[in-house]
Amino acid sequence: MKTLLHLILVFFVGILSAQESFVIKDVTLFTGEKVIKKTSVYIKDGIIVKVAPTISTEATVINGNGKFLMPGMTNCHVHAWAPNALTEAAQAGVLNLLDMHGVEPYQKMMKSLKDSTDYARFYVAGYAATAPEGHGTQYGFPVPTLTKPEDAVKFVEDRVNANVDHIKIIVEPWKPTLSHEIVKAIIKEAHQKNKKVVVHISKVEDAYQVLNNNADGLVHIWTDKRMKDDLLTELTNNKDFFVIPTLLTNILVQKLYFKKSDEETAKVEQFLKKEIKRLYDAKVPILTGTDPPNANINHGTDLYKELILISEAGVPNLEVLKGATSYPADRFNLGKIGYVKEGYIADILLLSKNPIEDIKNIETIESIWKAGKEIQPKK
Repeated sequence: MKTLLHLILVFFVGILSAQESFVIKDVTLFTGEKVIKKTSVYIKDGIIVKVAPTISTEATVINGNGKFLMPGMTNCHVHAWAPNALTEAAQAGVLNLLDMHGVEPYQKMMKSLKDSTDYARFYVAGYAATAPEGHGTQYGFPVPTLTKPEDAVKFVEDRVNANVDHIKIIVEPWKPTLSHEIVKAIIKEAHQKNKKVVVHISKVEDAYQVLNNNADGLVHIWTDKRMKDDLLTELTNNKDFFVIPTLLTNILVQKLYFKKSDEETAKVEQFLKKEIKRLYDAKVPILTGTDPPNANINHGTDLYKELILISEAGVPNLEVLKGATSYPADRFNLGKIGYVKEGYIADILLLSKNPIEDIKNIETIESIWKAGKEIQPKK
């Protein structure tokens, strides 16, 4: 009996060792910055130890010949209300979710799952900043609101005490909304607390104002009219910002919520894609986010649709992949993720086909590892 138990123990220890120390050999690698053909990646104890054409080790070898390796992805705009959303994301290779408005006590519990293999990491804004009866107050849970610039100090202090990762502000004029004086005060106070600030907008004039007031990024793109060339040039010359356009959401809501025809929806889509291309041409980083569960969007595979739409807008596929991997890590200060580099956490995806050749190949994920531990993709 003791011999049998010993053999079982050795068997399982062997499995765990194989999972925590392995080499992916002869793979095409997207590092988060560039593509390296025919290289190998050595992972040990959840960390990327070496990236080189040839690696000598006794670790398990995975044949990557003809396959594509890339960092795990990030969805930069979600609303996740329960842990199952984190699992849904992880099983699609979306290993990080950035929440943009939610219930802080619940979010604390969900953030605690960050080291669990089957859950995406969860980064939160806590309660978004909004006006009394403004957008964000209609979801059935109490939300703190602001009425004057002086309220910014307490609002930001409360979010910091709630251990949020970033600050979200809502400027949405279809309901009562914050003045730009209040928004400016929140941005200033948040930056003093070393918090990134992102803003929900839908109008181009609000986009210009909040960026001119030093917001770090937009969590939607404007939908009303084209930003004037001189204003876009002024912003890109003087400000450092990014845009999460949520293109999929903006397209789906046209028919679902606004009851627009197919022809009207197609015109909106064409307009949005042109504005995204203008932003890209102006060297504004385009980050990927889908705003689930709005428009019945899921927290996992629907991110692939966003990548495809951004590619269709004319953003090169290499840049599209950066928008789902390294750009979020850099712009939101997420630490050593978003890259396949020595010393970084081994959040990696193995695909059977190259998405830089065709962005739709993002749907060919075969294997997912979070911190070096394998997650089974959802079929």
